[in-house]
Amino acid sequence: MSVLTPEQLATAYKANLDSFFALSAKTFEGVEKLFDLNINVAKATLAESAEKAKEALELRDPQEFLQFQVALAQPTAEKVLAYGRHLSDIATETRTEFVKFAESQLADSNKKFATLLDTAAKNAPTGSESAIALVKSAVAAANSAYESVSKATKQVSDLAEANLAAATSATVKAATQAATVAKKKATA
Repeated sequence: MSVLTPEQLATAYKANLDSFFALSAKTFEGVEKLFDLNINVAKATLAESAEKAKEALELRDPQEFLQFQVALAQPTAEKVLAYGRHLSDIATETRTEFVKFAESQLADSNKKFATLLDTAAKNAPTGSESAIALVKSAVAAANSAYESVSKATKQVSDLAEANLAAATSATVKAATQAATVAKKKATA
């Protein structure tokens, strides 16, 4: 007795194909955001570099040049950190989409498998109830393990994001302090 009909196979194939294209679209969205970020950063950097080069050419005093150099350090560090935050946001958003997709696929697969098990249980010969109960128990244990791993992964991801935010804040603070110290030394 065949469990799947040709129509069911065709439906499953179509669903998998739709899923593949949906996931591909999400991947390209992430790549597109990354590309846009890099293009915008490159344009802004080029424009700012041209402006700062013109300003530097107008400086005549070595003391002014030193102060100019010090004044560039803090905004550059902040921009690098902002770029890192944007990059992290894009990666997090894309990862979140992949996780949602995987979770929905898993839930759908579990539902289909449970239906398949119920159908098999109804058509199973007498005496196979314990084997089917064992399979259902194994599936429940696997789902529980997946949920535990998923929660742990989410906690690790949240912790990593919090650590990145703390490191970013500390770096900006250190860059600001270093610029202040350098400025004081340059004017002394």
